[in-house]
Amino acid sequence: MALTNEDLLAISQLLDVKLDARLKPIENRLKRIEVDLLEYNVVPRLNTIESCYTDTYNRYKDYAEKMEAAFADIEIMKKVIAEHSEKLQKLA
Repeated sequence: MALTNEDLLAISQLLDVKLDARLKPIENRLKRIEVDLLEYNVVPRLNTIESCYTDTYNRYKDYAEKMEAAFADIEIMKKVIAEHSEKLQKLA
């Protein structure tokens, strides 16, 4: 028994309908993941996190040179304090 073109076309259409019925829920879930979760939840939160880290980085970057100068000042102060302690102990 050979299938006619009409038979093959009818089978093809049935398969298309069944395939569409099975793919539709998957498409809906993917759309929900893309739109609801990513666009409305994940991406804005990532932008907020990025902004926080960028602000913190800029704040630390701006004070990096000042910190080096502060460490140098502290070293000088340690030496001066040690010298003054020695002089005070000799006077006592």
